[in-house]
Amino acid sequence: MTTHAADRICLYDTTLRDGAQREGLSLSLEDKLRIARQLDRLGIPFIEGGWPGANPKDVQFFWQIQEEPLTQAELVAFCSTRRPGVAAAEDPMLQPILAAGTRWVTLFGKSWDLHVTEGLKTTLDENLAMIEDTIAFLRSQGRRVIYDAEHWFDGYKRNPRYALETLQVAIAAGAEWAVFCDTNGGTLPHEISQIVQAVLNAGCLAQPFDSATVQPLPLFGIHTHNDSETAVANALAAVMAGVRMVQGTMNGYGERCGNANLCSVIPNLQLKLGYECLRSDQLAELAESSRLISEVVNLAPDDHAPFVGLSAFAHKGGIHVSAVERNPLTYEHIQPEAVGNRRRIVISDQSGLSNILAKARSFGIELDKQDPTCRNILQRLKDLESEGYQFEAAEASFELLMREALGQRNRPFEVRGFQVHYDMVPGAEDVKGRSLATVKLAVNGGDILEAAEGNGPVSALDAALRKALVSSYPELEQFYLTDYKVRILDGSAGTSAKTRVLVESSNGYQRWTTVGVSGNILEASYLAVVEGLEYGLLLQKQAETALTT
Repeated sequence: MTTHAADRICLYDTTLRDGAQREGLSLSLEDKLRIARQLDRLGIPFIEGGWPGANPKDVQFFWQIQEEPLTQAELVAFCSTRRPGVAAAEDPMLQPILAAGTRWVTLFGKSWDLHVTEGLKTTLDENLAMIEDTIAFLRSQGRRVIYDAEHWFDGYKRNPRYALETLQVAIAAGAEWAVFCDTNGGTLPHEISQIVQAVLNAGCLAQPFDSATVQPLPLFGIHTHNDSETAVANALAAVMAGVRMVQGTMNGYGERCGNANLCSVIPNLQLKLGYECLRSDQLAELAESSRLISEVVNLAPDDHAPFVGLSAFAHKGGIHVSAVERNPLTYEHIQPEAVGNRRRIVISDQSGLSNILAKARSFGIELDKQDPTCRNILQRLKDLESEGYQFEAAEASFELLMREALGQRNRPFEVRGFQVHYDMVPGAEDVKGRSLATVKLAVNGGDILEAAEGNGPVSALDAALRKALVSSYPELEQFYLTDYKVRILDGSAGTSAKTRVLVESSNGYQRWTTVGVSGNILEASYLAVVEGLEYGLLLQKQAETALTT
């Protein structure tokens, strides 16, 4: 590993502005506040809150956060240079920026002559005046400025003299950071390195040392987009070429194909290249932060995301599992705990005894490899997966299977039977159909018959089960379904095909997934839902036992 212990990389998060431009992503005011506070806890130095004045939500965000300021991060307002032909002091667009009350403002301006003439419909000289006038005005109002050189790499490749001139003007006007932006996301890492090195070595942008920071002004940054699937690589290349700020978003959210993913940028810089980004205890919160933000924006976490994904350190092949058990370095490039993740042993029809033993240990169960039960579990696993079960995505169901083989599955209830009805009034287009489920359960030595309605058969069945059980197990009030997936296993069989149902459940702070397979979609759903309730009660019992011991 190359060591750069003396070099600190300044992280700049733009999830709340650039990330929110992702198609299908919409943030409420509360969402933005919650994400900002999580990024603050994570230790991100600069958090871009949005463009005050562009929409009422961003104005409210900056007002609201002033009531309870961030603890360590600098909140940044974002805006563009003034309009052509209007002095910055007279441009009403800049007034909400000042009203936002942030010490730092990020200003973007045009670097590409094509955008100046075709986009702004103005002259190259007027664009320079817009950059200079806007930065000088913001500085006169006591603001510190980060200058984002939009479309920098495209502009430099087309007209390097003019692109450099825009940066010189911004720096002379008082910008403390100058950020090279690959706005279209089409530049490759070798080009990033070559251009950044050429600019920084040219000497035409050098400024005197700042007496307060003992740093040459300005400092340089990088802002990359992922249209060529190289946003992270481009950010790393720019850092190695000399920039000291990286702008990006959590989970790589952003317009089109997204921005540089800070969840990959940060550990690569810190753990692989030796740059200082976050404290080690903050870095260990990265996976949790990634998943929390996924929940807030209502997008499913990417299980296969590097470093922070659920599968990032998952091992499925028996040879892999056996090797990792002896020495994790054999199949893991870092320690999962460094980024707050964990090693997972995946159970499937490709599993060997090593997988079974390792998975049992993760459940707190110690098995002997010579115990015939191990091979019985493995055979049962392979038999069920040949029928269509998928335990790598349903670890809760596999733990129940394992405990049953070991004689440790104490069922808190037993389903005697269930019925589901769907009623719809023919011809009444304004009347929605409702489902009614009836269940009969054996609980604590007695039988319970209960019914409940839902907006669908699975919803009604779930409601009826809970209604029947809640008096015996009041903790069920906290359980809820978070995801429901259906997969047809043999499409050529038509309506007689087997169906696999995966149900994800939660108690508010833990999640678990169960599976059911049947030729009847209702039976498959019933199997998964029932095991979800049973496993939740098992977790509750384990938590209570841990407290008493």
